[in-house]
Amino acid sequence: MLAVTGLTRSFGSRRAIDDVSFTVPSGQVTGFIGGNGAGKTTTMRIILGVLVPDRGEVVFQGRPVAREQSRDFGYMPEERGLYPKMKLAEQIAYLATLHGLSRAAAAARARQLLTGLGLGARLDDTVEKLSLGNQQRAQVAAALAGDPSVLVLDEPFSGLDPMAIDTVAAILRDYVSRGAPLLFSSHQLDLVERICDRVVIIAAGKIRATGSRDELLRLHASNRWEIDGVAPDWLAAQPQADQVETVEEPGQAGQGGRRLRFSVAAADPAAAEQSAQAVLRAALDVGAVRLFAPWRPSLVEVFREVIVDETPQEVSA
Repeated sequence: MLAVTGLTRSFGSRRAIDDVSFTVPSGQVTGFIGGNGAGKTTTMRIILGVLVPDRGEVVFQGRPVAREQSRDFGYMPEERGLYPKMKLAEQIAYLATLHGLSRAAAAARARQLLTGLGLGARLDDTVEKLSLGNQQRAQVAAALAGDPSVLVLDEPFSGLDPMAIDTVAAILRDYVSRGAPLLFSSHQLDLVERICDRVVIIAAGKIRATGSRDELLRLHASNRWEIDGVAPDWLAAQPQADQVETVEEPGQAGQGGRRLRFSVAAADPAAAEQSAQAVLRAALDVGAVRLFAPWRPSLVEVFREVIVDETPQEVSA
């Protein structure tokens, strides 16, 4: 497991990250999400030993990470950094030799990685001849070239089409299944939700939420429901309903594609279910109900709620 504890780093008078702590379990994919300037890249560079924190430490498998050990970590920066005029297979093989592989083993490793990433027909092409999407795949191969013990990837899916995303995600999933922890940043929250086991949300240099994807989604769905077919003022008058809000759903059922979302105050899930059912019965006495279901938030909705709430959240997983 990779763990960061209390990382703090300032640049002049600006504090880029403040007491950042989270874990990246071995064999799991952890999504690291936040807006531009939130502190993701600074945190990742400290993990890799590129930057030194003002305070805090990075620990892997129970031991503080020394600079020498961090060289065994696989890193993919957001900015493309491959040599544009060097042949693709030669370049990945060269990077593998820097991690100690023999020339023969490095060449075989390069062919295996590039073929798996759908670049088997481009081995002898120079990087500058590749499309931006294929260059992105090559960057993933470069991060995997040395068979790293930890993977830290900054926007690895940027510029990829849906088929390429599936290919890269499968390669990374296969690699992580052998025990490596993977931390990757992305602004594509639907993708993070689909492929990640855990999520870390950072805003203004501070961790706002961390935990398993499913637990975070459940936490923010707690005691909240959606209903379609009743008027907002009628629902707001119901004693069981609280925090009623209108949700625009273009193309969905209801007047103007509007659904109503509300919460119920209850001590436990069973009591919440009873209160919600009381709202439903009252609604059915008034008229037609086109939709009634527990609210299941997307990661985008969770992210929006979390970065507004200044209280850090941690859930068990």
